[in-house]
Amino acid sequence: MNVLQGIRVIDVTQNIAGPHSTQTLGDLGADVIKIEPPGGDPTRSWGPPFWEGEPPLFLSYNRNKRSVVLDLKSEGGRDVLWRLIDSADVFVQAYRAGVIEKLGFAYEQVRERRPDIIYASVTGYGSRGPLKERPGYDPLIQAYTGVMSLTGHPDGPPARVGGSVVDVGTGILTALGILAGLRERDKTGKGTHVEASLLATSLGWVSYHIQGYLASGEVPGRMGTGLASIAPYEAFRTEDGELMISAGNDGIFSRLCQSLGLAELLDDERFRDNPTRVANRDAVHALIEVKTARMSTEELRALLDEHRVPCAPIRDVSEVVDDEQVRANELLEPVEHPRIPGYRDVAFPLQFDGVRPGTRSVPPMAGEHTVEVLAELGYSEQEIASITAGD
Repeated sequence: MNVLQGIRVIDVTQNIAGPHSTQTLGDLGADVIKIEPPGGDPTRSWGPPFWEGEPPLFLSYNRNKRSVVLDLKSEGGRDVLWRLIDSADVFVQAYRAGVIEKLGFAYEQVRERRPDIIYASVTGYGSRGPLKERPGYDPLIQAYTGVMSLTGHPDGPPARVGGSVVDVGTGILTALGILAGLRERDKTGKGTHVEASLLATSLGWVSYHIQGYLASGEVPGRMGTGLASIAPYEAFRTEDGELMISAGNDGIFSRLCQSLGLAELLDDERFRDNPTRVANRDAVHALIEVKTARMSTEELRALLDEHRVPCAPIRDVSEVVDDEQVRANELLEPVEHPRIPGYRDVAFPLQFDGVRPGTRSVPPMAGEHTVEVLAELGYSEQEIASITAGD
């Protein structure tokens, strides 16, 4: 479903958060024109690993885009960008505070020329406050907002969440804000400034921890695979690995105990409800693990499935990529790629009437569409040659 067909997005972002937001718009059908500096997006060099010379990190966030290389420090490069803005519906930037103003493309400057444009800014720490000029990167924000203090095991050091959840989350929220801005423009004809920050996104990831602290005054700590407010809700050792078990209510806990031959726990006052189980987390875990440790992961999983107890094995990426459930939902499908045999990418996460938007174009080479886009803007061959001479 190309719901954004006819919408043009000018993307002057780099790294992950901004590119993920614009890729989302591209997945929905928008014409996304990615502006790269003469050296290309820095993520083009983020590796190893490389896949036939191309970095997976760049490939993950830049499909369904056209790439134009421009030197925005030059008059010619800025002229091209203004022409692109004149043709666009959305402009997305993620420069550090002060840089976009120096280039001449701050919101006030763009709005004066295009009052109906949806202008999105992706920042690290927000547009106000003492840290507004600091660069924001996913692990720095995870550290700053407490995410790292909550990740890992109680007897171990803080840890970064394995995926770039702050960057990706900010990308999703930025795309959501842009869609809201487009909807408002449909009604009023006016543009808007959408502002997103890694700081705000990251606070959202730990919102219940923050409110829990405000309610109790107790600083939450690392719980390994567990969750502080529910028990048992964590990984349990098996003969050959571990299995995550989530007993989120009394009914599930009852079925868990029955399945493992631990019906006596249901009459134990220490475990009569979730608050008491949380208070006696270590005890209930130890009693359950005595049983789980005598079974293989698959044997335990089959038993719990039979008794409708939510569970999942802890798997690595090599197991995930060829998973039957992932395959059934077409989440990692082959895509024809001119340079990478056997290419697959992680699909757009939504479906519309049972259809998932696909990859219309693979992530571009740096400047792959410069000549094409400049010609669309009306530049002559001589002008294009002049603009691209320094690339």
